[in-house]
Amino acid sequence: MPSRYARWMYNWETRLSSVDNNRVVRPLEWGIEWTRSWPCRNGILKLDTPGECERYLREYNCRAVSSSDEFFAYRPPEDFHLEKRPLQVFSTRAVPDPRLERKVKGRCGEFLRFTSPVATPYAENNWANARWFPANGRSALVLLPHWNSDALAYSSFCRILNRLGISVLRLSMPYHDIRRPAEIERADYAVSANVGRTLDAARQAVLDIRSCLDWLEQQGYRHLGIVGTSLGSCYAFLAAAHDPRIEVAAFNHASTYFADVVWHGQSTRHIRRGLEPFIDLQRLRSLWTAISPMSYFETFARFPRKNLIVYAKYDLTFLPEFSREVIEEFERRGLETQVAVLPCGHYSTGEAPYKYIDGWYLASFLAKGFKALATE
Repeated sequence: MPSRYARWMYNWETRLSSVDNNRVVRPLEWGIEWTRSWPCRNGILKLDTPGECERYLREYNCRAVSSSDEFFAYRPPEDFHLEKRPLQVFSTRAVPDPRLERKVKGRCGEFLRFTSPVATPYAENNWANARWFPANGRSALVLLPHWNSDALAYSSFCRILNRLGISVLRLSMPYHDIRRPAEIERADYAVSANVGRTLDAARQAVLDIRSCLDWLEQQGYRHLGIVGTSLGSCYAFLAAAHDPRIEVAAFNHASTYFADVVWHGQSTRHIRRGLEPFIDLQRLRSLWTAISPMSYFETFARFPRKNLIVYAKYDLTFLPEFSREVIEEFERRGLETQVAVLPCGHYSTGEAPYKYIDGWYLASFLAKGFKALATE
């Protein structure tokens, strides 16, 4: 039986994950049209039946994994520029928090803008955005927030890293905050029952990350890193597996297969409700193999780097058993890895006192990791 503390934590997690009441249940869509501009492709056949669509996507995932350096290849943007503009919240809730709106009133921030290497039907999403937090030092990283984060999330953490001499580009992930199409309230197009669009969003996130690394290199930063939380952690792993410039990586919540998180996670219950009448977990896993960290451990192990994995003991979104499988894979391959376990859940990681514990693990690891690189 769970302990009293565990029961309290599970109840709290459930309450926190139920705050948003604007989740939309959408049925399965194959999203074949999203594959037309992808690499590793041998034309587009006329696909008339669900079975043909599923088979095509399953076979494509196999090709993408076996040729992943090509799948995640890109042409670096040529229109990098910094702009200063008023801060906005971009809340994903049906009723925005007025306290956050007051918090940004009259304040401005500096943002890196560039054309994303991936073109989508949504003009807002094609214009990449990363808030710039510069510091005195020669180390910098790209920070990936969690799914459906507003535009202010992790700003305080970025300033903490600045005090440690680490500059930060806080990337707006595809379909998030300023990149969110007007037709949706949440970042639903990043992860949804549309198989092809979810694959495309993950690929776009990886290429946007690599583009940010290009810009940081152009600014003269010698040591580069990455930190991602939840969905951002998945994107961060995919980027690190394909970019040797990432020397320090912190994965704040980690899991094995993309489909397993969607199928079992509390925050994706509405997506499973749309998928379950049409497909099971094993089939879905094969359709999202190309964006699953478990597919790329051999690729990830090509490049030496310092790694941190943080997971939560009472997580109902990234189940702890999935995180432990990831850790076992790191250990099996002899990768330089530190592990931290939080006594909370997925959503409660963002609540006091756990957010301070999590922040301490991340900040201390990143500071020590960059310092070690500077002295080597």
